[in-house]
Amino acid sequence: MKIGIVCYPTYGGSGVLATELGMALSHNGHNVHFITSHQPVRLEFLNSNLHFHEVFMEDYPLFSYQPYELALSSKLVEVVEKYKLDILHVHYAIPHAYAAYMAKQMLEQKGIKIPIVTTLHGTDITLVGSHPVYKAAVEFSINNSDIVTAVSESLRSDTLRLFTIYNRIEVIYNFIDFDKQKDWEDEDCLRETLAKTDERIITHVSNFRPVKRVLDVIKTFHLIQKKIPSKLLMVGDGPDREKAQTLAKELGVKNKILFLGKSDEVRKILCLSDLFLLPSETESFGLAALEAMAARNAIISTNTGGLPEVNLQGKTGFLSDVGDVKDMAKNAIYLLENEERLNTFKDKAYSFAQEFSIEKILPKYERLYNLVLKKQK
Repeated sequence: MKIGIVCYPTYGGSGVLATELGMALSHNGHNVHFITSHQPVRLEFLNSNLHFHEVFMEDYPLFSYQPYELALSSKLVEVVEKYKLDILHVHYAIPHAYAAYMAKQMLEQKGIKIPIVTTLHGTDITLVGSHPVYKAAVEFSINNSDIVTAVSESLRSDTLRLFTIYNRIEVIYNFIDFDKQKDWEDEDCLRETLAKTDERIITHVSNFRPVKRVLDVIKTFHLIQKKIPSKLLMVGDGPDREKAQTLAKELGVKNKILFLGKSDEVRKILCLSDLFLLPSETESFGLAALEAMAARNAIISTNTGGLPEVNLQGKTGFLSDVGDVKDMAKNAIYLLENEERLNTFKDKAYSFAQEFSIEKILPKYERLYNLVLKKQK
């Protein structure tokens, strides 16, 4: 199969999933073409089955902003026509599904049919898409896709609640490539490079946007370290990083926190960790939590969005209401104060994460591709 993948080529969950999916498909013998504004950050290599096509945008005095959707639509037409792609898989309703539909119409005028699979990831629905300015475009993009998937039951429900949708939405969860996880596990996890032998290591990974509530991470850690000797690893970067650093200084815990910035070695960092904190305002799925579970981290998270589908209350970790810092700290201390209890939760987290292995999820996408191609004939 020749598959075109359109995504945001960033550290965010949708970009990570799309990139990992494309690489896995190429390993399965499919010919995969990434069509994005620049090479996705986790795209490790290009081979005979894996290709990258950059979407260029020209500066033009008439436009106060660069019309990315037009450039993307034109590039999609070019790539589909030149490489005879069978299917387009776009991640995010807007602008990607919208641009793909325009490309589809242009291609049909040339006698070329190309089906569109759209995967919804969350922000395109719960934040951007629900805004009145974009609502009609989101509904149009979803209803005019050939197949639509969502990364959690929660996101599927939100989509049907917020929009008038005639298309069926199938839930296909995010996934973990455990073979890549094992690469880090085979290396020595030298915890002593970051913490003393009697200290627990707590980690948070995000893009530090307000929705991730990184200040709650600092507040929760402040309460934890009063009871449990511990270090906090803050991985990522974004608009609230400076606020988090300022709060850490004000609370007197700055010397117990390492701000590591963006990293391509997240799996290696998680290998060192005992507990993962994710106090988000909303999460359509919680890929960061799943990656932490795959590295044998117990999870302390909020109970919003798709997180209860990933973090099982009282088994893989604990769930709290958004903003309930005291409850998150209490649950974290309960886990960290007892070695045997902590290891039990870590083992259960690792075990449940295997339900989201790429070997279980990839065939679901391949089945949908075959289904939509069969309908196309």
